[in-house]
Amino acid sequence: MTVTQGHPLTTAITDILVAHCGLDPEAAARTPAASLEELGLDSLALLELSAVVADRYRVQIPEQAAQLSIPAVADLVARKADSSGPPEQAVPVQQRAQRPGHTENSIVIAAPLPLVWEITNDVANWTELFTEYAVVEILHREGNTVRFRLTMHPDENGVSWSWVSERTADLATRQVHAHRVETGPFEYMRIHWRYTEEPEGTRMTWVQDFSMKPTAPVDNAGMTDRINTNSLVQLAVIKERIERRVQIGELTATGDGDE
Repeated sequence: MTVTQGHPLTTAITDILVAHCGLDPEAAARTPAASLEELGLDSLALLELSAVVADRYRVQIPEQAAQLSIPAVADLVARKADSSGPPEQAVPVQQRAQRPGHTENSIVIAAPLPLVWEITNDVANWTELFTEYAVVEILHREGNTVRFRLTMHPDENGVSWSWVSERTADLATRQVHAHRVETGPFEYMRIHWRYTEEPEGTRMTWVQDFSMKPTAPVDNAGMTDRINTNSLVQLAVIKERIERRVQIGELTATGDGDE
């Protein structure tokens, strides 16, 4: 199997590099034959790429991959997947229940990026932004990192789910990385938010990578569906609440948004 520039797997690897590793998509488009190193990706970026690819495709990327172009990395992933099992191992996780969960959802908010950043990263006031959280308790802050406990409104069975998470906001890259400290039914849950300016306002994108424990009441595919459904609802709520407050002149960006 040979993976080319326009192959879906090349697109998937590019998306991972942009979402998780800070790749400049325009630079990648201008120089498709450039190596990851030439595109400015360092060893930490390669580690992040390796982690996501391992979760999503069950393939390990060697350190030498820094010398490969994006299509070459995609070809490597495809060949390793082919050699370790049937061809469908290179199919994205959303299509395969036994693969770790992965979701990506976004929305454009008609408000400037500094304002959207400031509001959505004000964790202490998430009960005013989301409809699902009943209580937010800040446990610790250090620099731009905050550890906090979220408690949801009771579900249909009267159960109030609660867990501890930690997130780090980087205004310079307009990205936030978070994870669940208390994982509950998850083996792990990693969350990545990114913000981009668009003519209509600010696009906020949520990416979640996770895997469910064998004892969890729902599998990876089922949780993927739940997260996709709920993310669309909450993104729409956040968009409506921010835009409404902007329209009535209630909001102005006052800080740098660092947590």
